[in-house]
Amino acid sequence: MDRLDAMHMFVRVVETGSFTKVAQEFSTTQPTVTKQVAAMEARLKVRLLNRNTRGVSMTEAGALYYEKCKIIVNDVAEAENVVKVRQTHVQGQLRIGSSVAFGRRVLIPLAMEFMKQNPQVQVDLSFEDRYTDLVANGIDVALRLGKLADSSLGARMLGINPWVLVASNTYLRKHGTPRRPSDLKEHSTLIYSSVQGNDIWRLRNASGEPVSIPVTGRLRSNNLSALLAAARSHMGIAALPRYVAHDSLKDGRVVEVLKTCRLHEQEIHAVYPSPRLVPQKVQSFIAFLQGKFDDAWWEDLPRGG
Repeated sequence: MDRLDAMHMFVRVVETGSFTKVAQEFSTTQPTVTKQVAAMEARLKVRLLNRNTRGVSMTEAGALYYEKCKIIVNDVAEAENVVKVRQTHVQGQLRIGSSVAFGRRVLIPLAMEFMKQNPQVQVDLSFEDRYTDLVANGIDVALRLGKLADSSLGARMLGINPWVLVASNTYLRKHGTPRRPSDLKEHSTLIYSSVQGNDIWRLRNASGEPVSIPVTGRLRSNNLSALLAAARSHMGIAALPRYVAHDSLKDGRVVEVLKTCRLHEQEIHAVYPSPRLVPQKVQSFIAFLQGKFDDAWWEDLPRGG
């Protein structure tokens, strides 16, 4: 077995927490996977994983090695996918899932572009704010925001989804402009219940230190468009994904609050039912998405989508 295969096994052991699951994925035995990781540790002269009855965990050296191995494994997979996509005719139905706001504002124009490039593909879009079982719902690939919990899924990180605090100038003239995170306690906030259900906003101050601020407000919603509309109607300060607020910021209907602070950022992943034997139509779509979420990607969205 070559070094790249061993790296791939190591990455999957970290992600699944199980030598047995990885053995099943690679159609081999658990002792074989264990020997590969042990040989890797012997070659590097450092312990990468701690093993106990509760499972496996990374050592400090293991965590560093995992991050590098993951990049290498993903880059090799991407290089192979690019070649396959160019050489293989893509066709058939592709079922794509997403959250409602991200799907409406971001995924729809991307899906239309992909369909124009691949006229033999039929796309079925499914938007839900709760995480759905991909297999049970027949989803070929889903775009998900945030940390991934289910390590049995195949996944490819595509980029970052930053958030921003916004309010209207009218609201700020009446109630004052926050100068530091603690000032938010004195303001009416517009709370996104799907993420901020505990009424705590977490951000980093100008010095980069994490700060947790309890907030209150008259309006909460699981719909981001509703919170943006409320902010534009001078009802308070909203924490929104930048792609949601971008047009209104550009128009001046809202302005950014606490620019020197940084809210949490969500990872954007394409996830699919299994990391093994990925269908060509899914590989093609993921290859298409690569590079679509670089830098200030929200500025390239169709206006008012």
